Amino acid sequence: MALNVEHLLRTAATLEQALEAIAEHGNKEDVRFDLYRNAAIKSFELSLETAGKLLRKALKAYGGAPRSVDALVFNDVLCHAGKHSLLDAEAVERWLLYCANRNNTAHDYGEAFANETLRLLPDYLRDVRELAPRIQAVFDASA
Repeated sequence: MALNVEHLLRTAATLEQALEAIAEHGNKEDVRFDLYRNAAIKSFELSLETAGKLLRKALKAYGGAPRSVDALVFNDVLCHAGKHSLLDAEAVERWLLYCANRNNTAHDYGEAFANETLRLLPDYLRDVRELAPRIQAVFDASA
């Protein structure tokens, strides 16, 4: 089975559709706004988890013990991705911010926090789409 980033790109497409729907139905009093905002946040959470799993798999191609890669917390996975040029230094910082935000979404269900998360998502979407081909290149090279 070849490793690929199709699922990650699919979650990015879902996120993009949710953001477009929010832009169309931007009336915060409309229940559809809540529906699309919730869909965007859930897509963000799913794609971030998927990106983390794919990064772990990509890092294993650089050597080292697979179990040690599996034992890394996500922040360390991001730092190692920076060391191997899957992310540049600025991207690592943004991804750390996304990760911190995701950790907070699991505990804070408030409207203000959800809207704060929405502000991160356009940059996050760009970052996911930049990362996907880099991960895919690692998978292709190790095949």
